[in-house]
Amino acid sequence: MIYGIKGKIALKKNTEVVIDTGGVLYLVFVSINTLEKLPEQGKEVYLLTVFITREDSQALYGFYDEKEKELFKLLIEIKNIGPKTALGILSSVKTDDLYSYISQGNTGMLAKLPGIGKKTAERLHLELKDKIDKFAFDVEMGDYNGTNLNEEAISALVTLGFNRNIAQKAVANAVKDPSTTNDVEKIIKLALKYVMK
Repeated sequence: MIYGIKGKIALKKNTEVVIDTGGVLYLVFVSINTLEKLPEQGKEVYLLTVFITREDSQALYGFYDEKEKELFKLLIEIKNIGPKTALGILSSVKTDDLYSYISQGNTGMLAKLPGIGKKTAERLHLELKDKIDKFAFDVEMGDYNGTNLNEEAISALVTLGFNRNIAQKAVANAVKDPSTTNDVEKIIKLALKYVMK
């Protein structure tokens, strides 16, 4: 599985970005929301990814933050929602709003999303309402500028053997402390205190 991709942006257009990882160029499909957060062509970027293989195709989907990636994975579990429809949904609404619509059962707003009708909106609420809270954490990725402190801290906790969801919640709590700003070691130490409670 390809967890993420780092490299220079060789091309940006519509919902596609080409990333040069040092001689190998990857075509990555992204939402409009992710595309708007990316730096200009020629700059370095880091995206979380989901690699999907089908009988007749292989595609890499990129996400600026963990919330969008997790929502994408949840959406494609729903019958009649494929990766392209999921990207369309994520392009048309902010992730926090989508979390809210699903958890509150706002099928009226869900039905207005591209590729979603009334029945699919109801299915989204029924099938995802319990799962949505599991991924509703507040770890914001921020701009990637050589290192992503939150993700680095989460990865460190996972390497130490902690469940990823627990690690994410612990880091979300740790970064609320102003003393952890721009210091991954402090984030990890404080996050460890949360997971050991």
